[in-house]
This record gives sequence, structure tokens and C-alpha cells, in this order.
Amino acid sequence: MNAFLPDDIAAVLRGLEDSPAILAAMVRAIPADRLHAQRRPGFWSLAGHVAHLAQVQPMLAERVRRILSEDNPEFVPFFPAKDGKEEEAPLPSVEQSLAAFAAGRRVILDLLQGAAPGDWRRTAVHPEYEAYGLAILARHILMHDHWHMYRMEEVWLTREAYLQPAEG
Repeated sequence: MNAFLPDDIAAVLRGLEDSPAILAAMVRAIPADRLHAQRRPGFWSLAGHVAHLAQVQPMLAERVRRILSEDNPEFVPFFPAKDGKEEEAPLPSVEQSLAAFAAGRRVILDLLQGAAPGDWRRTAVHPEYEAYGLAILARHILMHDHWHMYRMEEVWLTREAYLQPAEG
């Protein structure tokens, strides 16, 4: 695993702490009638992205807990429904999802902020990745937040002629 320097840890923690405010500000800027619209087949609605970010926080917190408490824990990949079924069930309100995301993120931050310097070198096994551990997971959580926020902004604001396919 690559060294994860203390400055990197601090930057990742700041990003994780800032994500709920960035997400909430963006969502509140989106017209309400756009939040549940599916722009194209295969695209999640904006509300679906927010709900997903909220829904994965407990799973991510559990991974952090396991890495901190078990020697080299093994994880299974998490794949949300790829056929759109995730959005067939009624979604919570966007405000409920934002609150759940912020609360779930607080749990993750409490765990990470309580980690000792040596904990950041703790490893885990994940079949998707060549290397995995606390440092990689923390950074992965941040990148996951920002990937969904980017995708939301792209789906919300991009003119039709420039909108990329849903894949990738």
C-alpha cells in the first residue's frame, strides 16, 4: 500500500467533513421539479443520487469499524441495482436523505478521527481492489461522494447535446 501521509489524512478528513454541506447547498439550488426527473434511461434521478449517498453511509461505517477492530477483514463488493430497481421503491424526501447522509457521515468521521496514526496503515481484503485498508477506504468514500455530486451536476446542468452516456 502506498504511504498515506498525515497531510493527506487531514485533507481527506476535511473533504469528508465538507461533503454534506457541499451536497446540501447543491441540492437546495436545484429546482424541486427537477429532483425526481429521470433525464434519460439508465440515469438516476438527482434525488436517487442523494438517497444512494445516504443509504451507503452505514455500510461504509461498518467497513471502517471492521478495519479498526479486525485483523485484515475481508469484504464483499457492494453493487446497487444496475437495472433501475433501486429507484422503483419510493425514495425518502430529499431533506430526509440529506439529514441521513449528514448523520451517517458524522459516524464515519467520529470513527476516523478517533483512529490512531498507526491505524491508517491497517489493511483489509476487497476482491475489487489490489490494495485496501483504512486510508484507501477513507479516500474512496470521499471520491464516491464527489463522483455522485459531479454526476448530479452533470445530469442537472449539461445541455442535451453534451450529455454523456450513462455508462462510465
